[in-house]
Amino acid sequence: MTDVPATRIVAVVVTFNRLALLQRLVSRLLEVGGLAEILVVDNASTDGTAEWLAAQAAPVSTLSLPDNRGGAGGFDVGVRAAYDGGADLIWLMDDDGIPEPDCLKILLDHDEYDFWGPAVLAEQDPSRLCFPIRLPGRAAVVHRMSEVELAARDGVIADVVIPFNGVLVTRELVGRIGTPRAEFFIWGDDVEYLWRARKAGARTGTVVAARFLHPATDDLGTPMAFGRTTYNHSPSDLKHYCMARNNLVNLRDYRGWPAALAFVAKTVWFYAFTRPDPGRLLMSAKAMYAGVRGDFTGHRKYLRG
Repeated sequence: MTDVPATRIVAVVVTFNRLALLQRLVSRLLEVGGLAEILVVDNASTDGTAEWLAAQAAPVSTLSLPDNRGGAGGFDVGVRAAYDGGADLIWLMDDDGIPEPDCLKILLDHDEYDFWGPAVLAEQDPSRLCFPIRLPGRAAVVHRMSEVELAARDGVIADVVIPFNGVLVTRELVGRIGTPRAEFFIWGDDVEYLWRARKAGARTGTVVAARFLHPATDDLGTPMAFGRTTYNHSPSDLKHYCMARNNLVNLRDYRGWPAALAFVAKTVWFYAFTRPDPGRLLMSAKAMYAGVRGDFTGHRKYLRG
């Protein structure tokens, strides 16, 4: 009788100057078990992360980058390394999230998918989603976990997933679609990877019993247009520049120019009427024009040394 080889699962974690959060996450991943490797991609941190990682033993391993390439660059390198190292499944996450101890086990019970993940909950209030989602067949987004649980079928919300927050991706899918777009730096790289996977026919879903906690961020989803919609506003110039550039590129490439131009109009409305800010309007225009031209270098002016 031929033995069936064990599934090689590699967790890929991207970090930058958040040592305490990274330590918490690595400790949890060691507790989770079942991982052949915990691969930490360090984006040239300067807070002692490199020294701490150097002292860790297997299954923790490190890829230290010479400069900060953002989440997109880190996941590009990490996914490639995991794939080249023979991973059958790659478990993707940033350093500030944390899976519940049984998260991976529950996800593995649904291995009929190609790109699937847990419910991502606000760490400050786990009854709420960290990132609101639009359920299949509904126009409005939902914010409460109870609504997600009620909508699930066989414990899964099909065709909905929050990428790079505890998602599993199969080796076969990576072989077909490649790695995340490194040039995006931050923001939109996760959405682009998910949309690319769907375009390739990947089966996606959220397993509602699997839980992943993430800090609620900024004031994303700011109401606008008399409360009829929301806008992903961030006080960070770096985040906003990347969001405006990368979101326009994603919409153009996957939804077409009408969707991209609707995003332009939404941005103009938000910074002209909802939160008037001529400086942000100008930044948005420059970022979007750069994206259309294929220039992914403009965010560098907003990086801190």
